[in-house]
Amino acid sequence: MSFKNLCLSVLISVAVFSSCNSQTSANVDVANFEQAIVKGNIQLLDVRTPGEYQSGHLSNALLANWNNEAEFKKRTEALDKSKPVYTYCLSGVRSAAATQWLRQQGFTAYNLSGGINAWKKAGKPLEQATAVKQITKAEYEAMIPTDKTVLVDISAVWCPPCKVMAPIVDSLAKANADKMVLLKIDGGEQTELCKILNVNAFPTLIIYKQGKLVWQKEGITSAKDIAKQL
Repeated sequence: MSFKNLCLSVLISVAVFSSCNSQTSANVDVANFEQAIVKGNIQLLDVRTPGEYQSGHLSNALLANWNNEAEFKKRTEALDKSKPVYTYCLSGVRSAAATQWLRQQGFTAYNLSGGINAWKKAGKPLEQATAVKQITKAEYEAMIPTDKTVLVDISAVWCPPCKVMAPIVDSLAKANADKMVLLKIDGGEQTELCKILNVNAFPTLIIYKQGKLVWQKEGITSAKDIAKQL
């Protein structure tokens, strides 16, 4: 089913989901949702917009904006189908549609009934983004040594593909510690720097040699491809 058709049928889906609040249904109430988080070994997915996420989100939640079809599909490709996905939005409508779509792709997925609104009504905590100092272009350039190869990893803690790439990048950095430098930038926080560097998706990897940019690529990349560029 396409995103458009799925969105048209979401109200029907929500009604069906709401008929049962047990763990065997797609809809999960606040108590069971929280219990799953505490138990662990799940993937927590916020399907709202970045602005909504920054205004308050559940701890350790990943982000994939349901309203952005291309982004949602790209980010959820990096999720692990062996682990259940627990989704939420503001009121439970978008996440209900996202849950249905994820199930159609082979995931075990559940939706927080009532969304963030129900979570807050139950007195449960949310995390909010704090203002951070933005790195200027000059400060960034000063971080790039001209006598070494530099691999810049621009990622975000809420980005599913970034979670996949993190061990790959760390392993490469460890294996090549004598000839390269790894610089990690939190793109979710350093929004101004991302604009300057023309970074439109996470993760974005950039390689500098002798202080000059020689390679830049976004998304999941194999260790072999990165090593070849290094």
